[in-house]
Amino acid sequence: MAFFAVLQIVYRLMYKKASILLLNNMCMLLSVGFIMLCRLDPATATRQLVIVAGVNAVALIVPVLIRKMKFLKDLTWIYAGVGVVLLAAVLVLAQTSYGAKLSLMGIQPSEAIKITFVFFMAALLRRGADFRKVVQATIVAGLHVGILVLSRDLGSAVIFFVAYLVMVYVASKNVGYLALGLGAGGAGSVVAYHLFNHVRQRVSAWKDPMAVYQNEGYQIVQSLFAIGTGGWFGMGLCQGSPEKIPVVKNDFIFSAICEELGGIFAICLILVEISCFVLFVNIALKMKRRFYKLTALGLAVEYIFQVFLTIGGVTKFIPSTGVTLPLISYGGSSVMSTIILFCIIQGMYVLNFEEEDQDGSKEQYQKEQRGRNTSAKRKRLSQTQVR
Repeated sequence: MAFFAVLQIVYRLMYKKASILLLNNMCMLLSVGFIMLCRLDPATATRQLVIVAGVNAVALIVPVLIRKMKFLKDLTWIYAGVGVVLLAAVLVLAQTSYGAKLSLMGIQPSEAIKITFVFFMAALLRRGADFRKVVQATIVAGLHVGILVLSRDLGSAVIFFVAYLVMVYVASKNVGYLALGLGAGGAGSVVAYHLFNHVRQRVSAWKDPMAVYQNEGYQIVQSLFAIGTGGWFGMGLCQGSPEKIPVVKNDFIFSAICEELGGIFAICLILVEISCFVLFVNIALKMKRRFYKLTALGLAVEYIFQVFLTIGGVTKFIPSTGVTLPLISYGGSSVMSTIILFCIIQGMYVLNFEEEDQDGSKEQYQKEQRGRNTSAKRKRLSQTQVR
């Protein structure tokens, strides 16, 4: 509570034109995560709080950087190079965890690279999306997605691919690119299914989890039991058995929320997530500079698609992809990158607000000048008539 109070006060003091709704949504999601993590494992909740407090202390300057660092749009190939190098390092050096190579020295670089990838796409496409630039974007996106697939981090690979597809389509307004991308994505999914055994296991668990209940279907069956047990109003905090769900603190925390806090609460939580997405898109539409517009849109797509993958996986709507629920699940790298994402959008909101104020001041000045000129002309005309 002290952390949230300080965060709210500091934000209001530092950024008088910040979006309070966006700030409140972020605090709401973090608070739900803290409540569930405290219930599941207090030590984990404490670590999460320390990480969140630390990253917020640093991320408070992100909105200032967005407004001041005009050269961000010029670092196109630096973004691409950093992303490819870090992902390649994970592929070569990381240990396999849950069937995928995810972290390097306790950090998951793919979470941060989600942001640099969007910046690369926005910087490349800010002056148009002709065929040459689309090819360049496709090559770099292919490197990112290909390395993630080889690392078997398929959840992140899908998020990168969807962000690339949406940004190219919006920048080019070419339906053909969208159709080709969807076709390539479908073909890639089939190839991944035949190449990777753990992908086949997840698809098998999705199709009929009860048939493989003792093995790969155990996690999704326990998740569905938890959601069904909670009903509309939930069993009450600490009254359920979410500990029976493997990896509940990371990938399946939404099931624990449904079991103990209820389906109505879970639906409201989804609406808060959607509210964040709508805010992101609204800010993207209002931005005048194409770089900021595309950046906000790309971050919005990554955010909401990660939410879709997580909730869709735990409810058996789609096969599980092993991604976390933003700001709620336990995970240092995930919560850090998501908080920075929110701060980047907040910086764009403040920047747009200031630009609108400047435009309004210019219009008011021009009106006053036109009024003075009109008054002067009338005065001169009246003097001529008198003479």
